[in-house]
Amino acid sequence: MKKILEQPAISDADLFQQAVDGVIPIASSNRLPPTRPAIRIRQQSHSVTAPSISDNWSDHGSGDVAPTSFLRTGINNMTLRKLRRGLWPIRDEIDLHGLTSDEARRMLADFLNHASRNNYHCVNVIHGKGWRAEGGEGILKIRVRHWLTQQPQVLAFCEAPPNAGGGGAVWVLLKSQPVNRL
Repeated sequence: MKKILEQPAISDADLFQQAVDGVIPIASSNRLPPTRPAIRIRQQSHSVTAPSISDNWSDHGSGDVAPTSFLRTGINNMTLRKLRRGLWPIRDEIDLHGLTSDEARRMLADFLNHASRNNYHCVNVIHGKGWRAEGGEGILKIRVRHWLTQQPQVLAFCEAPPNAGGGGAVWVLLKSQPVNRL
């Protein structure tokens, strides 16, 4: 009978050490820190007749739970389904992380005005998930979604998929503006 020779098992740590033997680490001075894209709010030089988005949104009635989706009355349910599936390309986004409620409100109004003027049909609004002491949802998440329901230009919104922010962001579908040709 043949005797099977057993070799000592090599640990994963030893295998890894053999694999990286001789590798020279990159100096920390050569690394670039990750950066977030800047919020792009551009002013147009010529006058456009797009309706102005008001900042008279109410915080009253926003409740303690943020809706996961919204569909304006008279809009087909298929519209919301298509939005969830990502059938409209995201044209722009805004990140409201770390802002106070008043700052977020102003920035959101400016952003929606910008998107409307540029005839962007779909935008991404990142508000963050937020943390509350009681274990509930963040106040900015609740308020941003409540403000969006008050804006007539907003046809629908849905929670972004996990790879695009999940519960900390919403994809917003906006009314298209008629093209003025002179």
